[in-house]
Amino acid sequence: MSRDERVGRIRFMDEQRVNLDGFAHEDVDLGLVALASPYDPVPSLVVADGAVVEMDGRAAAEFDSIDAMVARHGIDLTVAEKAMALDDVALARMFVDPGVSRAEVVRLVAGTTPAKLARVVALLRPAELTIAMTKMRARRTPSNQAHVTNRLDDPLLLAADAATAAAYGFRELETTVPVLADAPSNAVAVTIGSVVGSAGVLVQCSVEEAMELEMGIRGLVSYAETVSLYGTESVFVDGDDTPYSKAVLAAGYASRGVKMRVSSGAGAEVLMGGAERCSMLYLESRCVSLARAMGVQGVQNGGIDGASVAGSVPGGVREMMAENLMVMARNLEACTGNDALMSESDVRRTSRTLPILLAGSDYVCSGFGSIQRYDNMFGPSQWNAEDIDDWLAMQRDWGVDGGLRTADPAEVGRLRRRAAEACRDVYRWLGIADFDDDHVELAVDAVGSKDLGDPDPLVVLGAAQTIRSSGLGSLEVARALQECGYDEEAARLLDMLVARVHGDHLQTAAIFDEQMRVLSLVTDPNDYAGPGTGYEPDDARQAEIDAIRQARGVADLRADQAEHASDRFTVIGPSETGTDPREVVIGLSPGVGRTVWRALSGLTVVEVLRELLAGLEEEGCRGRVVRVASTIDLGMIGLTAARLAGSGIGIGLQGKGTALIHRRDLPPLANLELYSMAPVITPELYRLLGANAGRHAKGATPVPARNPYTDEAIEARYHTSVIALVALERACVDGALGTEDIEVRL
Repeated sequence: MSRDERVGRIRFMDEQRVNLDGFAHEDVDLGLVALASPYDPVPSLVVADGAVVEMDGRAAAEFDSIDAMVARHGIDLTVAEKAMALDDVALARMFVDPGVSRAEVVRLVAGTTPAKLARVVALLRPAELTIAMTKMRARRTPSNQAHVTNRLDDPLLLAADAATAAAYGFRELETTVPVLADAPSNAVAVTIGSVVGSAGVLVQCSVEEAMELEMGIRGLVSYAETVSLYGTESVFVDGDDTPYSKAVLAAGYASRGVKMRVSSGAGAEVLMGGAERCSMLYLESRCVSLARAMGVQGVQNGGIDGASVAGSVPGGVREMMAENLMVMARNLEACTGNDALMSESDVRRTSRTLPILLAGSDYVCSGFGSIQRYDNMFGPSQWNAEDIDDWLAMQRDWGVDGGLRTADPAEVGRLRRRAAEACRDVYRWLGIADFDDDHVELAVDAVGSKDLGDPDPLVVLGAAQTIRSSGLGSLEVARALQECGYDEEAARLLDMLVARVHGDHLQTAAIFDEQMRVLSLVTDPNDYAGPGTGYEPDDARQAEIDAIRQARGVADLRADQAEHASDRFTVIGPSETGTDPREVVIGLSPGVGRTVWRALSGLTVVEVLRELLAGLEEEGCRGRVVRVASTIDLGMIGLTAARLAGSGIGIGLQGKGTALIHRRDLPPLANLELYSMAPVITPELYRLLGANAGRHAKGATPVPARNPYTDEAIEARYHTSVIALVALERACVDGALGTEDIEVRL
């Protein structure tokens, strides 16, 4: 059916952002299948004379290089017979049973083959995956990782953004480049920004592996995760790699005190045409088993660059979480994806991430774009700077620790300036580039690189070439920081170099906290064993989670209201019933003119009254203002005003701006007209309400007034303010005070 033939409802649905995503039918021949393919091998393990002679239906003579390494180094043969004999469902239940310890599950999983582990985790339903991840992650304390990049590879902006990311709580910062040769400069700039922001932040520059290892050896980066694994040998070969070459590279990083994890993830083999008709989960199980066999401490997986491929097929999001769980079950650090943008739909993005946020992970995101989406040189992340406030609110909503905290705006400004100035001063002192004060100012205030204008790209390239050719390392950067007066930052950088000699951060799932303490599987093991156990934020951390900058209380509202206080309200005396048939009484709630001075619409109460009285005047009526001190109920306020009016018509007005027209003979909950949408009531509508009250007083026909419509979440935006306003109003209620006539100087 052509678009023109579709009804409007379908045309409307076609325009929603979810339809920018790609969705695929399952296709086993292409490997477009998430959890189980008929071509996945049946789990098996045969051991003879202490060696594996068959694994997952393949004899040792037929092993490829992945099989060979897993069979030799990745399976604990002391427990393999028991583990492989366990019924799949029985082992799956152990993942979620609080009566079975994490250590016992890890012990048994160590004896399973890739096919066995994949079949077991595929049995877990989404809620069970969440419970299992809560239990199985290695480190007790969750954390998060940021991407810090920009289109221009601008060092000052990188430094300012790195400091900002550290201020928001990220404990790893990953940068990359649009121009490969710029990598050394990016590494130096992000390192400078990281030590301005916090002690103990790990830094990576994700580029071609030889250059990244060189920067690691020189101390310019402190971790790596770009050693990619694949689930089929053909894809390894296409990249001129083998599991063994990857293992040697991983050992090279670790031997120099550089923390590293490998990367894999569903969809990679499909994209490269090498899935061999197997499911994504099974292929990823091979990668995770291979990581264990290589002896690395962790894995970044959960789709990664192939996230949109996995997300395109039925059950694909569930598969990505299952592959994260396999990493945890193999007793490795889990960096749980959520870095590559899986969907243009905010609902699908949240659907993908929320279970992991609730469960907690060693790193909830393997690259939250702490910078603008357009500046993310990895490609847009699942979460970017545009989403930081949403993330902080989700943490607060659920009372969970997603690794971030609200940063004080003034502190962010201070850190950005110090980082940009430190980067400028270090580059100048080392003789690698010279940036002027205007550039510093632009970097401090920039939302993203588009705010920097069009700087000369050769400046960055020249700086990077100088850094690389001179052999400059972190020791020289630390000295430059000290020489330029940044003693604290220099000490933090030296502490990171000392930590590399100690090597404690090479423990599984290790991070540094801001006091440079190592939190890891060894020092901070996950001890979840059901309700009442495991990680809960302590009081200080919970206060950080709860204290988002948008939260407001009565004290904040009182201060806001006080800014609009005036002396325009004067009490004349007790109110009497009027006799003029053209008189309409406007009844005010107890706090108006005392503690409440501005309505939710932004209009002051004086401005509202001016419009109401003007509307009455247009109809030839006279308005009298009274304050009803005995109640905050709008119906009773309006009815009280009507009973005092000579015409029998009254207007009720609450401080928040809600208003109605009442008549003396109606029940309290009845009224003639009601403006309930206080935040969106305009001056024109208040004037119409006044005019209509006058028409009712004269017995004329009023003009129908309708509440303005908005698709904004009015309740979500204003209800907290309403609660505070009601508290201010209720504090002014005084039943003994009665009703007073008020003079309002307009």
